[in-house]
Amino acid sequence: MEESKRATETGTADRLQTPPQAAALPRAFADNLHLLWCPGCNGDLGAAANALKCDSCGHQFELDRRIPLMFWPNEGRMPDGDVTDIVKAFYEENPFPNYDGHDSAETLRQKARRGVYAALLDDQIPPYARVLEVGCGTGQLSNFLACCSTRTIFGADMCLNSLRLGDNFRHANGLNNLGFCQMNLFRPVFRPESFDAVISNGVLHHTSDPFGGFRSISRLVKPGGVIMIGLYNTYGRLLTDVRRYLFNTFGEGLTFFDSRLRDKSLDETRRRTWFMDQYKHPHESKHTYGEVLDWFEQTGFRFLNSVPKVSGGQLTQNERLFEPHSRGSSFKRFMVQSGMIIKGAREGGLFIMIGRRQPDPATRKD
Repeated sequence: MEESKRATETGTADRLQTPPQAAALPRAFADNLHLLWCPGCNGDLGAAANALKCDSCGHQFELDRRIPLMFWPNEGRMPDGDVTDIVKAFYEENPFPNYDGHDSAETLRQKARRGVYAALLDDQIPPYARVLEVGCGTGQLSNFLACCSTRTIFGADMCLNSLRLGDNFRHANGLNNLGFCQMNLFRPVFRPESFDAVISNGVLHHTSDPFGGFRSISRLVKPGGVIMIGLYNTYGRLLTDVRRYLFNTFGEGLTFFDSRLRDKSLDETRRRTWFMDQYKHPHESKHTYGEVLDWFEQTGFRFLNSVPKVSGGQLTQNERLFEPHSRGSSFKRFMVQSGMIIKGAREGGLFIMIGRRQPDPATRKD
């Protein structure tokens, strides 16, 4: 990943040019208005009193506390309702994941770094990178990455209740390099090629068009930047499907089949949000390594790495997430995914693919 280094004097000049009306915005937005555009007409946005206003169409996007409300609905809705609306309503009622009441920025960071993948992200995303998390939910990963104060982090989600939890945590812990906004990933509020890294875990499989959603957010990555997407795996999700059938057929009394729901360290709120997200979600799809490799090829991304690894080895603290690794053969990928039937059951069968955006051939220098 190429570092997006910004000299101190440049950052100071940008802040001096920030409009006075932008004071109501989190600093991450006030300092980076040039990254935003109207999701309706792609016009420039300016700061107004407690709102952002499009210079072209005049539409105003109000703030909820400190969160710009920039969700723009999909066009061409289906007669039986837009999946986006259905999923949005589900998460408004069931924000996921929730925070422990005693979490601070430091305790959140300590907890997150116990996981190898999260620690690798924190260590290997450069300190001056600009990062977007699409479908951030309650923003725990965004808040964690923002603990490095020199990064600029944005978290976007369509569910306001989730965003409020994330922004309350951000505000309470003084993470001024982070901003949350309400956004439809099919109608991004950020300009193309704005980010060094785009992260979207557990999101695209809850849309009616996962590849269309991937194409939409992939345009936000700079040439040379990286994208990380987490999806339910066709094989790794099988045990979850079996448990879902049992719960729906025989009732929730059988939740002892899920190891997370047996975990005594989780409070009742966390157990409930996990249960609802895994077993009562109104819409999900499942995907394979090969399918996402095709997505990368069609959109100009080079495969770098995956979790679980295509090689079948364990992810260790020495892993280089953003260096190219072998794609593996079809048979090798099948074997790794088959192993997820048991090994991936605790995480709901989620797998992560990492790719780097290649330079446009028309602009590449020989």
